[in-house]
Amino acid sequence: MPAKQDRLLRVGVLGCGPIAQAAHFESCTKAANAELYAICDVADDLRDRMVATHAPRRSYSDYAAMLADPELEAVVIATSDAFHVPAALMALQAGKHVLCEKPLAVSVEEAESLRGAVAASGRVLQVGHMKRYDAGLQAAKGFIDTEMGQMVALKAWYCDNTHRYAMTDAVQPLMVTSKHAKKPVDNPKADLDRYYMLAHGSHLVDTARYFAGEIVAVDARLLNRAGIRCWFVDVEFANGVLGHLDLTVAVRMDWHEGFQIYGEQGSVLGKTYNPWYYKSSEVDIFRESDGATHRVLGADGHFYRRQLEGFAATILNGVSQSGADIEDGIASVRAMVAIAQSAREGRSVKLSDVAGAL
Repeated sequence: MPAKQDRLLRVGVLGCGPIAQAAHFESCTKAANAELYAICDVADDLRDRMVATHAPRRSYSDYAAMLADPELEAVVIATSDAFHVPAALMALQAGKHVLCEKPLAVSVEEAESLRGAVAASGRVLQVGHMKRYDAGLQAAKGFIDTEMGQMVALKAWYCDNTHRYAMTDAVQPLMVTSKHAKKPVDNPKADLDRYYMLAHGSHLVDTARYFAGEIVAVDARLLNRAGIRCWFVDVEFANGVLGHLDLTVAVRMDWHEGFQIYGEQGSVLGKTYNPWYYKSSEVDIFRESDGATHRVLGADGHFYRRQLEGFAATILNGVSQSGADIEDGIASVRAMVAIAQSAREGRSVKLSDVAGAL
């Protein structure tokens, strides 16, 4: 665990559900430049259990009360997707910085509504696309930006698997639940096409944009067969790169995630692991200049802690934002809506033309 710095960002976590228990509480307590200042949840039993375990300085049952605390500097929004935008707006209006779990929103209009609020607040909003803090992906990005020359093509895939819960149960803490937890009006899993796209497609889209830049149009096909949903998406990038994305849930094999990138002065092949293993991606970078392949070790694979440290460094030290910003969050939502529309209508869809929710 990194040694704590003298100046720590005082962070409050909204929500005590699985993502907070598995990632955000620990990230706040381990981060070199942040502290778990407060925990907030309406479920008293669940919140008290988390407070006893993680020992924040403050505990709140009311979000507005936490935001009114003058000592609080930033919030991590770790709630269900439907609550992301309202919670982010409240925090920005209260003058707090925001690290919001992905996806940023569930509709284009919701996502767009945050742009003005971020600008008016002068605060940092970062979207929780934590894969940008995978050392393997960062090595690939560095090579793309400085040595590879023109990118020609990108293929990326994100395939959840039928054995993922056996895998995650072995490494995650025991998940505590409460019958008093606040839930969305509609069951997020009632529409699995929508749920899988928001939960998993958001990662795949952001990884593609991280490497190849802006997406301008998509042409998607969706097949639901044998209990497997498979999206194949041809992607048009603004820079002319050929793109293909594969989102499949759930494959009958090991977790299968990765990417292939072909460029003028080299290529990159990446294999990404189930995130709860906290294992950096195995990324092989072939440089035409020396005819050799290089791979970063990536010994520190705690993506969630590294994400929080990057967020805190921007706020405390003025470091350029390395995580996904408001524009990245909006673009990701637009891409997912476009993919869903393209699959329904059987035609190519421009991101600039889409509106509404998934």
